Amino acid sequence: MQAWRWAGLGFLALYTHKVLPAVFALPAGLGDMAIGVTAPWMILALVREPRFAARGAFIRWNILGILDLVVAISIGTASTLFATGAPGEISTAPMATLPLLLIPGFLVPLFLMLHITALMQSRQLIRSGA
Repeated sequence: MQAWRWAGLGFLALYTHKVLPAVFALPAGLGDMAIGVTAPWMILALVREPRFAARGAFIRWNILGILDLVVAISIGTASTLFATGAPGEISTAPMATLPLLLIPGFLVPLFLMLHITALMQSRQLIRSGA
């Protein structure tokens, strides 16, 4: 599921077309792409060795995924708060309209829940020693 985050490339495209500001689009897009592109390697490692879920690399990857989501939402919120409304100013306002609204309203909570679930399962695996 996290591989869908490679679509963070869309944020970079929206920045290029002056729809979203760089202060938001670059960290959000690049962070999502980093997690999305590395997701298949996490899956391959888990398929080859299920105990990989108890290793530091898997735990760090999930923490970085959560951190990326928190940073993106924080920057998006801060960008809205500090927007001046000046003519021609590029803001994060498009993120509050469909279809982009689906990202913070649905996908971010979904990806956050998936990362947290993976960390909880990892913790259970570590505790069981299986």
